[in-house]
Order: sequence, then C-alpha cells, then structure tokens
Amino acid sequence: MTVLAVLRHAKSSWGDPGLDDFDRPLNDRGRKGARRMGRELKRRRVRFDQVIASPALRVRETLDELADGYGGSFDVHFDPQIYAASADTLFDCVRHTPETVHAPLLVGHNPGLQQLVLRLTQDDDMRRRVEEKFPTAAFALIELPAVRWDEVTANSGVIRELILPKDLD
Repeated sequence: MTVLAVLRHAKSSWGDPGLDDFDRPLNDRGRKGARRMGRELKRRRVRFDQVIASPALRVRETLDELADGYGGSFDVHFDPQIYAASADTLFDCVRHTPETVHAPLLVGHNPGLQQLVLRLTQDDDMRRRVEEKFPTAAFALIELPAVRWDEVTANSGVIRELILPKDLD
C-alpha cells in the first residue's frame, strides 16, 4: 500500500497585473492559511519523507509557511514539469516516484491537482467534495492499494484525509 499527499498552493496575490504568473507571491490570507494548514497537519501527525513541488514562487512560499506552521523543514524536490501540469503529467509523476520515497507530498496547481485526485480515487463522499472544489491550500491524503509507485492505477485509491481551509476556520 502507498500513501500520496496532495496540497494545492495557498492563496496568491493578483496585486501586480504585470507580474508573470510563475512569479506571483502569496497574499496575507495565503500565508496565514498555509501556516494554519501546517499546524493542522502536525496536529494530525501527517508525515512526508519528500515533497515534490512546482518551482513557482507561490508554491515555494506555501512550503515555507507550511513548514513554519508544522515546526520543521521538508526535503523538497522542485520539478518544473509540475508547474501548470495536466492530470496526465501529474499521474506520470506519481508513477515515476522513486521507490525510496514512501510518503510523498505533491504540491502544485489547479486544475491539474484536482483532476489528479479525482483520477486516482474511487467515488465516495470525500471525492464528491473534491469534485465540487479543491480550493487554494486544500489537502488530500490518498491511500492507494499499489505496493510500488509504478503500479498505481486510476480509480483505485481512497481519500483518507481531506482538509479544506474553510474546515479550519
């Protein structure tokens, strides 16, 4: 059995319309939300042995704030293909996760992340919540029956934890 954690970056700023999308920072709400999510993940004892993330500024800042709330740092591998990735690209990324990684956290962007969670999981109440919306700073922990990452198949997983920012208010 494998466990994949998925986190969408926190709320970003649209304050500078001339700024390239890749370089958009978090806004104050995003910083607070990422720290709050970090505290909640620590409280729930969620652990990761590697973070695989988009190199976009808002993802980097999300990880900084998440680590601050969690009370520690993470082993982060920035993968350029995750920025603006489709669900297919993200699915391939999951299937190519090194076997030495047992509990990865994948951090990126919508719509790809939301579509990935839907592609990996079976229909149930939590999946239906993700169908409705996977907002900024949303977190899903997916349990997959595959023993190895290259054995992961579509619609085989179950969402064991779903934390939406509004649940923490």
